[in-house]
Amino acid sequence: MKLNLEQNADLNVVTGYGTDHLMINKERHDGNTLVTAGRIVADWAPGGFAGLSADDFAAVCELRPEVVLIGTGSRQRFPTPQVLRPLIEARIGFEIMDLPAACRTYNILVTEGRSVVAALLFDPV
Repeated sequence: MKLNLEQNADLNVVTGYGTDHLMINKERHDGNTLVTAGRIVADWAPGGFAGLSADDFAAVCELRPEVVLIGTGSRQRFPTPQVLRPLIEARIGFEIMDLPAACRTYNILVTEGRSVVAALLFDPV
């Protein structure tokens, strides 16, 4: 799907997505990815949803967001509390949704100037 959004040229925004990729500022990125206003972290959570670990979310905490949007692929799935423990202990808010909703919500929050991380996971192929 292609997204249209007025954007600040200095921000990373999701301009499209498919079943196996993201378009960030019209540049393709494959695989599970972390996106912030100023940074893109490729190859995040290499084990996908099934292999999520607390270490994956400890890496998210290092980005110091106020909120994390966890996009779990084509459908909403909930990681275990043990996996989310780094976010909980750091008192970082998080929302869990499917990938399309996470992309749309991320774009809204980042253009509002919020400190947000989109933690985006794709379904296994």
